[in-house]
Amino acid sequence: QVQLVESGGGLVQAGGSLRLSCAASGRTFNTLDMGWYRQAAGKEREFVARIAWTSGSTYYSDSVKGRFTISSDSAKNTMYLQMNNLKPEDTAIYYCKRRGNSGMIVDDWGQGTQVTVSS
Repeated sequence: QVQLVESGGGLVQAGGSLRLSCAASGRTFNTLDMGWYRQAAGKEREFVARIAWTSGSTYYSDSVKGRFTISSDSAKNTMYLQMNNLKPEDTAIYYCKRRGNSGMIVDDWGQGTQVTVSS
């Protein structure tokens, strides 16, 4: 069992910055990757960014590329999302996801943290 706890959300003006954190605890060995997803009101959850746990390779959606940076601290089992130049369309609940392989692929999700960007 893996627990994921997000933090760092809040209200910010357009052009501002926020840093989200996702702390993993429990059976966190065999992590393949971790990522951020978001869901705006009335819309489906969408991919934001992902980081491969071993190689550190990163992947971004086109909508955040150049503005958001994903990083991780494997010693702390923590992932971060630095969000710069925020736009009102970035307003959403941001979810952390961990993908692990303990004989089978398992995805764990956090409860989410609200990010609101005012114009």
